[in-house]
Amino acid sequence: MGFQIEGVIPALITPFTDDLKGINEEGLRENVSRLLEAGVHGVVPAGTTGESSTLSHAEHRRVIEIVVDEVNGKVPVIAGAGSNSTREALELSTYAEDVGADAILSVVPYYNKPPQEGLFIHFSEIAEAVECPIILYNIPSRTGCALEPETAAKLAEEHSHIVGIKEASGDMDVVQRFIEETPDDFVLISGVDELTLPILAVGGAGVISVTANVAPELMVEMYEAWKGGDVKRARELHYELLPLHRALFTETNPIPVKAAAELVGMASSPPRPPLKEAREDTKELLRRELEKLGLLSEGE
Repeated sequence: MGFQIEGVIPALITPFTDDLKGINEEGLRENVSRLLEAGVHGVVPAGTTGESSTLSHAEHRRVIEIVVDEVNGKVPVIAGAGSNSTREALELSTYAEDVGADAILSVVPYYNKPPQEGLFIHFSEIAEAVECPIILYNIPSRTGCALEPETAAKLAEEHSHIVGIKEASGDMDVVQRFIEETPDDFVLISGVDELTLPILAVGGAGVISVTANVAPELMVEMYEAWKGGDVKRARELHYELLPLHRALFTETNPIPVKAAAELVGMASSPPRPPLKEAREDTKELLRRELEKLGLLSEGE
C-alpha cells in the first residue's frame, strides 16, 4: 500500500439535480476541489453520507469515476463499495478498483443480519476478488448486526489487504477491543465525528467524517494539532466542533449535512426519498452552529 489511511477523510455528499433524478456532476467536482484545498487527507465517495442506498448501480459507478478523476492522485480515494448482496458488493468493488480507487470501504451487509461466519465469507470473497486495500465498516445502527473484533482479526490475518476498519458503533469499549484484538498494523478509523479525538487518544488513525464536508479546515486543524502533540489545541477544537457534530445528527444522516452544505455555499440538494429535506428547526440549528464557527456563506 503506497499511502497511509489516516487523518480527516470526508464522507462525501452526493449533490443531485433539481428534480433529484440525476447527479449534479459539476457540483460534485466543485465540492471535491473545495475539500482538497482545505487540506483533507482522503475522500469517500458513494458511502452512507453519499446516499449509496438510493443510487442506481450506474450512478454509484459514475460518482466513483468523477471523484477519482477530480482527485487525480492528490489524496486517497476510498470508494464506498458495500452491499447486502455479496454478488453486488463484488461487482462494485472490482469496478471501483478498475477505475482507480485507492481502496474500498465495505460495509457490514445490512438487513440480512448474517452470522459472523457469513460475514467472514462475505468479506473473504471480496478480498479474493480485488487487490486494493479494503476498509471494513462496522455500523450496527444502520445494518442491524455488528462485526465482532474477533472476526475482523481473523479476516486481517487471512487477507493482508484487509487493512482496517471504520468503526461507527459509538461504543468506546468496542473501539478498544478492535484495536486490542487486530494486528498492530490494522488501522482503526473513527466513524463518529464527536468521538474522533477520544478514538485518536486510544490508538485510532483518523476519521471518515460527515462534519468535514462543511468544516474541513477545523477538522483538519484538530487532527494536525493532535498529531503534532498540541493536545490543548486539539481539545479546544474538539469542544468547539461538538455542537455542530451533534446538530448534524438531529435527523437521519445525510439530511442535516446536505442542508448545512447549502448554508456554507457548497453544491447540495435535498436527499432522495424515502429521506427528505431537513426540517426548518434543523436548518435554524445548523445556521446558528455554523455562524458561531464563522462558516456561513455570504447572504445566509
